[in-house]
Amino acid sequence: HCHLDDAQFEGDRAEVMARARSAGLKYLLAIGTGEGPPQLDAAIKLADLYPFVFATVGVHPNDAAKCDGGTIADLRRLLRHPKVKAMGEIGLDYHWGVPREIQIPLFEAQVEVAKALKVPIVIHTRDAWDDTLEVLRAHWTDIQIPCVMHCFTGNEDLARKCLDAGFYLAFGGVTTYSNAADVRDSARLVPADRMLLETDCPYLAPVPHRGKRNEPAYLS
Repeated sequence: HCHLDDAQFEGDRAEVMARARSAGLKYLLAIGTGEGPPQLDAAIKLADLYPFVFATVGVHPNDAAKCDGGTIADLRRLLRHPKVKAMGEIGLDYHWGVPREIQIPLFEAQVEVAKALKVPIVIHTRDAWDDTLEVLRAHWTDIQIPCVMHCFTGNEDLARKCLDAGFYLAFGGVTTYSNAADVRDSARLVPADRMLLETDCPYLAPVPHRGKRNEPAYLS
């Protein structure tokens, strides 16, 4: 889970890629939320340049207000690109004040598109656990397609709810922070075959790199 299109990589993106490969990473998943609609192919452009990079497409909840009548159709089209492997990151984020009245319908619509096209979903949730799980229960029940809870920072109760629903839990740099004991407790509950590791670079660099730009090589 890498935001490889981020401006923080503009000066040395090729070197970042090379360090990731040297660290033993076989593949990178470029997250395609970019700057939001109408730009929905940021990750695809990178995936087309590098054979070991794959992509997602999706509208981040913080960009919900940028959507128009053509956004969902654009997502449907881009999801058929051969290097696109998931819809994401999508979900709900109530931290920044984007009205939930526009976030929830967009989240539901994207989940339905992913379900119709049988592609995995990558979920972002911040300060919105109840509504996030409610949408997933309503639209992703008994679906034999992966659902990844990106950057999981929930407590043990939330971890159990996600595991009971069949979801994968992805842990990143936050797990290494001194104030993240609850996250580490949650991680201990997760079976190895339901746990993913990710960087979310350039964000959330792990200790001992905390406070610096994150990059894929730090996964190792």
